Amino acid sequence: MSLHVGLNVLHLVPGETGGGETYVRRLAPALVGARADLRLTLFVGSEAYPTLLEEPWAGDVSVVRLAVRARSRMRRVAAEQTLLPRAARRARIDLLHNTLNTAPAFPGVPQVTTIHDVIYKRFPETAGRLNVGVALLVPLAARRSSVVLTDSQASKRDIVEFLGVEPSRVDVAPLGPGIPEPDEPLPAAEVREQFGLGEAPIVLTVAAKRPHKNLGRLVDAVGRLEIDVVLVIPGFETSFEAELKRRAGERVRFLGWVDDRTLDGLYRAATCFVLPSLAEGFGLPVLEAMLRGTPVACSRASAVPEVAGDAALYFDPLDSEAIGDALRGLLADEDLRRRLREAGLARAAEFSWEAAARVTVASYERALGS
Repeated sequence: MSLHVGLNVLHLVPGETGGGETYVRRLAPALVGARADLRLTLFVGSEAYPTLLEEPWAGDVSVVRLAVRARSRMRRVAAEQTLLPRAARRARIDLLHNTLNTAPAFPGVPQVTTIHDVIYKRFPETAGRLNVGVALLVPLAARRSSVVLTDSQASKRDIVEFLGVEPSRVDVAPLGPGIPEPDEPLPAAEVREQFGLGEAPIVLTVAAKRPHKNLGRLVDAVGRLEIDVVLVIPGFETSFEAELKRRAGERVRFLGWVDDRTLDGLYRAATCFVLPSLAEGFGLPVLEAMLRGTPVACSRASAVPEVAGDAALYFDPLDSEAIGDALRGLLADEDLRRRLREAGLARAAEFSWEAAARVTVASYERALGS
């Protein structure tokens, strides 16, 4: 019997949704290949509709646009609770998969919800004024879903602890790499010239400018290094960026948003990659760096070791001196960088979207009782 699954991707705003966008654009085509008789219908808002039609896999799925602008969180939530169940009934789907933490209270069909993390429980300040809504909607999604999907064992433990979900109802599907590798990578010299990075070694971090990402301690650590480096921080501006810029010196460059090809070029041009985060649901940038042969230094927080394994140099993220010591070691020791580069490439090969899709389809089948 064929399986018709609806993907709730109402959150998607191209270039603005971070990991939530990566998850949709990389998982959807893998799902099509994971089960021969699987049909996919994507329910999407106005902003993302045209870009999804341009995807190379668009001909393999159906895309239904709902009359909602996803940039408005309140309107999106309202549409998810009202317009989405009606659209699901019209599409005659067998199961609804909500791909970003929230779900309809009355979907009309069995549903699976991916709750990537519950970091807001440990760091309420990271959600800001949205925390009240998140605190209501995420537990509701967990209660109303037959199966909860998540990206790591660390996130599963938090979902069980903070949301009271039975462990047997939570499936873990580790992700594949986020940004695809381009056919023609940008040369390092072109990346340096584009952003005026000079000739100093590049220390790259890819992390949202939010409190739990711990970028302040990284900025402090780089500022105290005795060697000349440049710390590069791409990504959208947030309300926390002004404080980071106040702490940063001339060694730190805030690039703003960059496209996938440019980000790929930054990974390749970097002498090392560092992730000082205090909490991660998975840690896609660690995987992306390893895939490109960039040596990684990172914290041992939450899910990060599940991704990095033995292929990273770890440090205490609460100690800026420890972060600095890790960077000194990486920047000074070519043999260490070579060992981490080789280990990282081997580790990255263990993750794929095909594997994530197989676990996801198994969760669909379990939710339907088959």
